[in-house]
Amino acid sequence: MQSVLKRGQELAPGLLLCGTIGAAAGFLSDHYGGPTMLFALLLGMAFNFLSQEGKCIAGIDFTAKKLLRVGVALLGVRVTLQQIQSLGLAPLLLVVFCVFATIAFGWFLARISGKSKEFGLLTGGAVAICGASAALAISSAMPQNREAERDTLFTVIAVTSLSTVAMIFYPLLFSLFGFTDTQTGILLGATIHDVAQVVGAGYAISDTAGDIGTYVKLLRVAMLPVIVLAFAYAYRNQRGAEGGSAPFPWFALAFAGLLVINSTGVIPEVVRSSLDSTSRWLLVAAIAGLGTKTSLKAMADLGFRHIAVVIGETVFLLCLAIALLFLMV
Repeated sequence: MQSVLKRGQELAPGLLLCGTIGAAAGFLSDHYGGPTMLFALLLGMAFNFLSQEGKCIAGIDFTAKKLLRVGVALLGVRVTLQQIQSLGLAPLLLVVFCVFATIAFGWFLARISGKSKEFGLLTGGAVAICGASAALAISSAMPQNREAERDTLFTVIAVTSLSTVAMIFYPLLFSLFGFTDTQTGILLGATIHDVAQVVGAGYAISDTAGDIGTYVKLLRVAMLPVIVLAFAYAYRNQRGAEGGSAPFPWFALAFAGLLVINSTGVIPEVVRSSLDSTSRWLLVAAIAGLGTKTSLKAMADLGFRHIAVVIGETVFLLCLAIALLFLMV
């Protein structure tokens, strides 16, 4: 009991810091607009000095690693098998092909630009699946070191920013192509990185585009445990600079389990809603923790090639989805 209390005292300052930053990010998002995770990242970076020394280090590490995985696991309550089945076979094939092709392209683009294959897989997975949440989940299944943390933070910032830009310009682009609301919904769900931006773009067009866009996006989210388990298996024997192999992604199995349970309808709506909210806030707190561990100078030192990789993956996914949709009609 004393050891538990001692551990709680060690974690409390860092947990309080990350929770406060997360709450501030939520306040800014609610009152001034903008992505909550991006605010949490930027605010966290302002407190980088607290991750270097002092009483907050243990709690920051716990939030950025342990609570992050709990938050990813709870994402399973957002998706049901019925939603996936309701899309039919064509959108399913489109999403699956786009996910694997974008990850492969990310690996290729990283290699030819002189970046590590891990960076290509991380950014490719984030672009292909669900933005910041996917970046955090995939990173947790790969070897951990300071470079990996920096790449994760960069990926979160990049995909969140690009997702916001896409929310504004993709509806205009798709209207120029003359796509119907149904086709636009499929494309929005298949190409925009974050769920919130898909919802915002879709329902700004019509209820049909919003509903279909959300369903297609959730189908991409449902690919997350498959990709995370694949990466964890691939990196099972590799060690990071901090020692230890990539951790077994129990959170991916928990995600899949919650998805199946949620599909049965046995989870009361009030419980499901609470778990969903808990997941969102744990991820925001984890982002805040990761933000405190990254300096602005370290991010600035990454250079243009890092940005070019993520932009290239985003353009590739957009062009591929449009091409496949033309083949479907």
